[in-house]
Amino acid sequence: MTTFETLNLNEKLLRALKGEGYTSPTPIQSQSIPYLMDGRDLLGIAQTGTGKTAAFALPILQKLLLDPKPTPRRGCRALILSPTRELAGQIHESFRSYGKFTKLTSEVVYGGVPIGRQFRALNNGVDILVATPGRLLDLVNQRAVQLGDVEIIVLDEADHMLDLGFIVDIRKLVGMTSSRRQTMLFSATMPKDIAELASAFLRDPARVEVTPVATTAERVEQKIIFVDTAHKQMLLHKLMEDATIDRALVFTRTKHGADKVVKRLEEIGVRASAIHGNKSQPQRERALADFKAGKLRLLIATDIAARGIDVDNVSHVINFDLPNMPESYVHRIGRTARAGAAGVAISFCDREEHNFLRAIERTTRQQIPVIENPLGSGLGMPPQPRVKGAPSTENPRTTRSGKPVWQRDRPEKKRFDGPRPAGDAAAPRRDDQARPGQHARPARQETSEPRRWNSGTSNPTAERTEKPTREGTVQRNRRFGR
Repeated sequence: MTTFETLNLNEKLLRALKGEGYTSPTPIQSQSIPYLMDGRDLLGIAQTGTGKTAAFALPILQKLLLDPKPTPRRGCRALILSPTRELAGQIHESFRSYGKFTKLTSEVVYGGVPIGRQFRALNNGVDILVATPGRLLDLVNQRAVQLGDVEIIVLDEADHMLDLGFIVDIRKLVGMTSSRRQTMLFSATMPKDIAELASAFLRDPARVEVTPVATTAERVEQKIIFVDTAHKQMLLHKLMEDATIDRALVFTRTKHGADKVVKRLEEIGVRASAIHGNKSQPQRERALADFKAGKLRLLIATDIAARGIDVDNVSHVINFDLPNMPESYVHRIGRTARAGAAGVAISFCDREEHNFLRAIERTTRQQIPVIENPLGSGLGMPPQPRVKGAPSTENPRTTRSGKPVWQRDRPEKKRFDGPRPAGDAAAPRRDDQARPGQHARPARQETSEPRRWNSGTSNPTAERTEKPTREGTVQRNRRFGR
């Protein structure tokens, strides 16, 4: 059996791990740490909650302890990039916990807070810097940080950073580091963009994949409740009558939806708070701290914070809105059943979200059990099997006959031609015949005389006999106000 002692970690690190209650490494840790201590690049694929942070934090601390150097001025020796503020803060806390018996220094920088304090903290340099890409690039552009002395760089939750559009910033930041660096890339999924990123940044990497891509945690009991959108809030209130839901995360699709859920919960006396991108950093930190301390029963969050919430003993995860990306569902329910514990994930599914549910089941390669709606039947219907030729109940862009809207039968427009002239019903209308309610237009009289034009003289029918001179043209323009 592999233990932390058999991984040849420093005694100070072992003492810190023992104080944290860690006795044996997780699969991602036991497989990754030997490669990283040998100095190899690493591509790690693992779910959230499997111990990825310790898998790269312990080797980094070990390497810095074995090779002590002065901290570079306005620089760092190890750089960890994280997609969200919450995740960056938790990674920093992990480094402080694991290295509390060492003299290594660490700092975290992210947006949403004044930049002046971060300027002063980085002035003398640090051993370990945890940062979000946007704020770090701001500091680099203002010459508060230089990355030429970076020996180790970690891209954590790389797939999420790509989803948030950080790919350009990441390439800029990595390009500023030394080519002799050791690079680690960790991701929960392995899309094509991540594979291209790994081939560009990693040199002969060791690949560690402890679980299949986009699979859910084994200890999470998953459930689906079909309910109309109008009754989702009522269903959440009904679930709050269950005393076993003592600490739950509720995920919504939008920021406005999260605030609305919090407001309705407070009306019935349930303490809850929201955490999303529109909240200031102090508000987000306070909400997360109250949730960890047990002051809040529910924490309402959006997908932006799905990977940055690391709270122990989360009993339930409730998907108020199903995510439109199957990978987001995996990260959401990964907030429960952490560190070997059990958990429950309950998802509300509206009629318009049936396609999202099918995509989730295809990606996770499992069928999620459906449970009865506690509010009663009729408030949500499961998807019915589609019969060829039958009208669609999910796509509103079809008619009752089942045809797409662009193929529906349109009534032929009737053209009004007005009364026909007497004597010949098929005779075409002439210009001098008026429609009802219109005045007749006089018919043009045909003549054999040559057409005449107004040459600017007093006689409007004067025949043109010669080409007008420039003086005559100027006079005509003045006369008609041209």
